[in-house]
Amino acid sequence: MRLTTKGRFAVTAMIDLALRQSNGPVTLAAISQRQQISLSYLEQLFGKLRRHELVESTRGPGGGYSLGRKAADITVADIIVSVDEPIDATHCGGKENCLGESGRCMTHELWTSLNQRMVDFLDSVSLQKLVDDQLAKGIEIEHKPSMRKAISAMPVSKPIHINAPNSVFALGNAFAKN
Repeated sequence: MRLTTKGRFAVTAMIDLALRQSNGPVTLAAISQRQQISLSYLEQLFGKLRRHELVESTRGPGGGYSLGRKAADITVADIIVSVDEPIDATHCGGKENCLGESGRCMTHELWTSLNQRMVDFLDSVSLQKLVDDQLAKGIEIEHKPSMRKAISAMPVSKPIHINAPNSVFALGNAFAKN
């Protein structure tokens, strides 16, 4: 089995998203910068993740992505399968035609068994566990200030104290007193 960059990057980006979504939607540009993954590649991956309802997108200012489900309910297998990453160690892709028309190769059952173990393992690891592992390692999460500002019912007015005359007449009076 070969796990390509597609699966690796998808899992990495999902961990990054899960770590930071408490501050609101996370932009792909921010993930791209932190994880050094091409923005256009992330856009492709997140399109697939969104179609599989693993992430949700928010448009507009302050928009970005957030998890579509709780991190505890998303497994590594869910992420890898959603980005079309095959989890298959057989030469034939599980079609049992390893030797062409001659049928299966002698090691087909071995690779099929390995496939099942890989799927079982990846299905046993939740995104929440990966997030918890990162937090246990002491990863620093920057907290961006909230973009929303409180709106008061009463306008705040500060008194203005000016020592200069406020009209031509007041200016004339000020000079007349001197």
